[in-house]
Amino acid sequence: MSGTDGIIRIFAGTASKGFAQKMCDYLGTQMGDCSTIIFSEGNTFVRINESIRDKDVYFVQTLGLDPNNEFAELLFFLDAFKRASANSVTAIIPYFSYAKGDKKDEPRVSIRARVCAECIELAGADRVVTMDLHAAQVQGFFKKPVDHLYAQSLLCAYARRLNIVDDNLVVVSPDAGSAKRARSMANELGCAVAIGDKMRAGHDENAKVLEIIGEVKGKNCIIVDDFTISGGT
Repeated sequence: MSGTDGIIRIFAGTASKGFAQKMCDYLGTQMGDCSTIIFSEGNTFVRINESIRDKDVYFVQTLGLDPNNEFAELLFFLDAFKRASANSVTAIIPYFSYAKGDKKDEPRVSIRARVCAECIELAGADRVVTMDLHAAQVQGFFKKPVDHLYAQSLLCAYARRLNIVDDNLVVVSPDAGSAKRARSMANELGCAVAIGDKMRAGHDENAKVLEIIGEVKGKNCIIVDDFTISGGT
């Protein structure tokens, strides 16, 4: 039995089983036993199959290919952990897709990120861990602590292993919104940066790039953005 067994328990939703298993392998512990049943009419039922009384629980669930159902499953499990007398419950959400809804940018729309933050806390999360939010200010929608992690150092290390970090490398931001992210990565790699100017019609996922500020012709380019949906950019 490892040092983590009996102290913490790591569980996973249906969207993050593989990632959670890698976490458990790294820590030398077994993944917690839980199950999710989707009934024929689409109703979700969740169950914890072991005692977690007084345990520190970490529940891993990304919001990726099916965010609505994945989010519902996340909330139901958070509630179940609290009702099962866990000492603490940490929600690990690698990709928080609803972070895109961080502001009211047109009349009569919901600030979805805030609604989701309130639901997560109400369901029972004592802490939230997530990565590379669309907008860092989304952390402010939570009253509970949020650990906002960044993958930049890992990506830079990977670029170095590929032996592409040289004078011919350029980090490209596809729009002004990702410029700060691109500049930070370029500074870490010691290379140039270029910024795109794109136009999007309403909620059309396929944006049109109008121009690129910076030299990219003949360069090796790393495009830095917060997420990819259609790949149109």
